[in-house]
Amino acid sequence: MNSCEKIAKILRIDKDTIRVLEEKMAALTGKKKVMDKIVEENEAQIRKRLDFLGLGRQIFAKEIYDGLISKIEADDSQLFESLGRPSAASSECWQRVLEIAFDISAKPKGFFLKKTKAVEFLKKQPPPNILKILNYKDIDELIQKEDVFEIYSALRFVEGGDWLNEVFFKQYENLEPGDFEERDVKVLALSARWAKIAKKFIERKYHNISHLKELGLIYTIPLVLDISGETMRNFCLILHYFNEVKFYSDIFKKFGENNNDDFAEKIISLLRGDVIDERLPKSEKSQWLVIQRYLAKDDENDWRLFEPRISPEALHWEKAERLLVKAGGKLNHFSADLSFWQNLNWVGDYFKTETGIEVLTSFNLVDTAMSLVKEKELIKYLYHHQEALWNKIFTEYLGEEKMEELMKENIVAGYFELLG
Repeated sequence: MNSCEKIAKILRIDKDTIRVLEEKMAALTGKKKVMDKIVEENEAQIRKRLDFLGLGRQIFAKEIYDGLISKIEADDSQLFESLGRPSAASSECWQRVLEIAFDISAKPKGFFLKKTKAVEFLKKQPPPNILKILNYKDIDELIQKEDVFEIYSALRFVEGGDWLNEVFFKQYENLEPGDFEERDVKVLALSARWAKIAKKFIERKYHNISHLKELGLIYTIPLVLDISGETMRNFCLILHYFNEVKFYSDIFKKFGENNNDDFAEKIISLLRGDVIDERLPKSEKSQWLVIQRYLAKDDENDWRLFEPRISPEALHWEKAERLLVKAGGKLNHFSADLSFWQNLNWVGDYFKTETGIEVLTSFNLVDTAMSLVKEKELIKYLYHHQEALWNKIFTEYLGEEKMEELMKENIVAGYFELLG
């Protein structure tokens, strides 16, 4: 099996798609045998990690899975101690962890919706369920006595999608650049009273951490999910959100500087996570989709999963894992242990099960951590790994900086073509 065939098998696409892509990108950049290089590096990374885990190359998929799970659990324990043994049920502990992550992420600033505008939206469309639950007589009393950022966080899990999308977010259609300002990303641990209210939302999402791109807000809900590896997964997710919020803020700001009439339309498209839904016409140029959601979560046969693409989400996770290593050095000098996970996002290969069936095994930290949610069943979480591999292919030709630039420029259009 040659390198193009190997990568095509991992990505579940036709080998000719990879072959043609390699030809076009080689003509564009002058770089030859990039697929060979990726396959060789993939093998080297796998052997290095298996050696670290005390495993050989000729082993079953389940043994690799168990080894990666054990590694996450060991790192989780160390991280838990270095963070001061935080309680997931304590708002105070969550706030401390959020502020540690804020510091490690270099205290990012961004271009976010003004607090005054956020208040204006609340006054025009008061959230009925929140008013009822908190027993306030009207919106003025709510705003006077409650934190606006906390109210916005609660909107997501109290008011329901229909009201949010058809009523509240309709107001965003009139957004202008002047409604935004430069300020720090805000971190907020919600008060304990929201835990019970939010429980159904949390159970569906498998985590108790979220973010609001337009407000530059990362928030947590004080709930214990009782899942192995909880600290590790939560801390990585927080670091991921810092990258994601900053990424979208840069795009908001660029749209604002251009001051186009379609500013609000573009902002809404980003917040919805829109992706291109029409197939591209055939072209001699190298065409790449920009996909800002994990489509395989909803449909593993979505046609866009079989086209060359780059993923902002995979980039945010890549940066988060670099920050994780940095955190290990700052917190308790165990960055060497955490560096096990660095540059593994795109790494994976086929290994046999005990019954002799070949299955794709991901070494990706997020895929492995998500498997813990399913109580250590051998569930094939692969979509993080596959998106990261597409990013790896692109960066081998043009570099990460150029990839991020093209993501930001073309995320609303959903694709771009590389000119020779």
